Amino acid sequence: MRTLIVTLGILTSVSINAQKKNATSDSIKTNKIEEVKLNKKVFQRKSDRFIYDVASSPVAKGTNTYNLLQQTPMLSSTDGKTMKIMGKSGVVFYINGKKTNMDADALTDMLKNTPSEDIQKIEVITVPGSEFQVEANEGVVNIVMKKSKTNGYNGTLKMTDNQGYYNNPSSGISFNAKVDKWSFSTNFNTGTYRQRESYILSNGTSQLKNASQGFNDDPNNNYGGNVNIDYEINKKQSLGFTYNMRYNKSFNSILDITNWQNDVLTNRTVNHEDAQTRNHSFNLNYEVKTDSLGSKLISNVSYLWFNRDKESINQTYPFFEAPNNQYAAFRQSVPQIINNYAANIDYIKKMKNESVFSLGASYNHTNTDSDTRQDDFKQNNFIINTNLSNHFLYKENIIGAYATFEKKFSDKFSGKIGTRFEATISNGDIVGKENLGFERNFNNFLPYLNFSYNISPDHNLSYTFSSRVRRPAFWQLNPSRTYFTPSNYIQNNPFMKASKYYNQEINYMYKNAFYANLSFNYADDAAAQMPLQGTETKIQRDQNGNPILDANGQPVKVTTDFLRYIRTNYGNNKQIGLTLGMNKSWFGEIWSTNYSANFEYATYSGGVTEDPTSSQLPGDTETLSPYILDIKTLNMFFQANNNLRLSAKKDWFFTANYWLMPTRETEFGKLRTQQSLDLGIKKIMGNFTFLAEVYDVFNQNIDDIRNTQPNGNYNNLRSFQYRRQFNLNITYNFGNQKLKRTREMKSANDAIKSRT
Repeated sequence: MRTLIVTLGILTSVSINAQKKNATSDSIKTNKIEEVKLNKKVFQRKSDRFIYDVASSPVAKGTNTYNLLQQTPMLSSTDGKTMKIMGKSGVVFYINGKKTNMDADALTDMLKNTPSEDIQKIEVITVPGSEFQVEANEGVVNIVMKKSKTNGYNGTLKMTDNQGYYNNPSSGISFNAKVDKWSFSTNFNTGTYRQRESYILSNGTSQLKNASQGFNDDPNNNYGGNVNIDYEINKKQSLGFTYNMRYNKSFNSILDITNWQNDVLTNRTVNHEDAQTRNHSFNLNYEVKTDSLGSKLISNVSYLWFNRDKESINQTYPFFEAPNNQYAAFRQSVPQIINNYAANIDYIKKMKNESVFSLGASYNHTNTDSDTRQDDFKQNNFIINTNLSNHFLYKENIIGAYATFEKKFSDKFSGKIGTRFEATISNGDIVGKENLGFERNFNNFLPYLNFSYNISPDHNLSYTFSSRVRRPAFWQLNPSRTYFTPSNYIQNNPFMKASKYYNQEINYMYKNAFYANLSFNYADDAAAQMPLQGTETKIQRDQNGNPILDANGQPVKVTTDFLRYIRTNYGNNKQIGLTLGMNKSWFGEIWSTNYSANFEYATYSGGVTEDPTSSQLPGDTETLSPYILDIKTLNMFFQANNNLRLSAKKDWFFTANYWLMPTRETEFGKLRTQQSLDLGIKKIMGNFTFLAEVYDVFNQNIDDIRNTQPNGNYNNLRSFQYRRQFNLNITYNFGNQKLKRTREMKSANDAIKSRT
């Protein structure tokens, strides 16, 4: 027995010592593993897109999604409202693969009120494939939210105070929760934004000079939010619902303009406007996985309701008495209602050889109703102007279908080919004015091709070709007017045609940090807003429409000069572009940089010789000076974003962002040099983040456009929007910050948002 006890004691001692040694060995191994740093690729090229891993970037805390997008490689914004890709192309936004169904202002508000902490990565697609419903040379930015399958909740509270010409406070809250098969997220924001803008306008000919100077004071109250509900029926099937809304109220907006003619003070125009906009969109999404490789069937039904009411009264006060210089006034009501019903179905088949086949179809039906009324002040009464009042009804059906095939031929070489077919059936009708109605039906086959070649782990080369169509926005088709002065106004055009675009790009990336992009874009039947100048002679009429006669029994005629800004087709444009960029961190991620330089050689050819919207009463005449485009220009854009970590604890950061856009030529005229320096400092204290920013430090972000035609006609516009502003932001994060939505959804309203 004693021998057994001793033996067991020896074995136990050996076992304990062995366990201690193993534990020590494992501990050493664990320590060694903990010391290994996984350098995640923050910016990289994959297939047809660039991916910016926000979660791995030091700039992604305590700010909002819009500011985060400004730090994203290839993206830029010069006005704080709109994004561009590589300084030129427009952007269509997707969130988790689903297109945002909002007007431009609502989208900007949503991005500025979505916390940056919610974002996992940002995908930049410079030339979208056939599966995307985009127009012209638009690129796609897909914002991917963080995802987790754990139960719990989290949220973010944010308060912002903006000081520009006026003080504008805003606040927002976002909340996310997951309980078993249910996922829920919501966001609500509210704020005021009173905008001040100063104008200097001048136009004329070699014989006549017109000049105007004044300001626009536009108060805005915004309320917006969204609700997303996702239910996992089983491991293969999911059901999702999304609702977005925005309400904007802008009452007592004032445009006050003083006018000169040939350097003589003539009159003052004051426009008072009340406007409100409502936007509601719904989306129901169903997804089913069809195999273990990830193949799936996705279907959507969507509804979009957009309503904008605008009423204004425009008054002109003369400074001296003259036949053409009398008190004048008119009232306008310009409502617009858009209803869109959409559905789409997509099937994505993944194969064992890593090939992917996609097939889809979509249908969009849109009704727009714009009942514009104008009343002119005559004989101390407001009397309806039947010539400028109209009830415009527009219906559009778009039937789309696409197919794409993507194959990985080897670890180095992959390709994607596809085509999209779109049939557009549309008609516009002005009630009671049959000669202004139109019907437009056309079909388009839109091919797509992409090849990507990994020369080595550090070098990637790709080529992309795409063809697209740009249809006019709905508001551009409504033949209503927005006045600066009685003879200076913006005129919409129901006769615009769709434009055809062809886009090509070659991309090169080195070490996931340096990139070069060479592009060629061609547009046929291109459209832009044109300044049209001329004279019109009108017979003066009484309230019954009868001509007013002079002492000799002849109709009294008045001749005036006009300047109309009309969006219309003019010809074609070609653009050859080169973008060089870098996104890289230095000194152990203490200094993060995002630099880019864009060079673009553009030609604009064509012109406008008649006003397609002009409608004269019997006896009235109009003479229009031709607007000729024969422009060859080199445009440039430079951007440098810097983020500096000031402390070892990673709780202090400093940002210095600068962009420069030298003088450039556009269809509208020559845009003078613009630049902006933005500075910011950020402090992180636990769940709180404090951010202070100054935009446009040197007050150099000014819109100044000069246009002189070969015949001597000129048109200049200078707009000063007080973009030097101070912004203070406080963010509080609560709950489990690793919790987010569980899957991605794509909406059926994909072809509509950018046109509302």
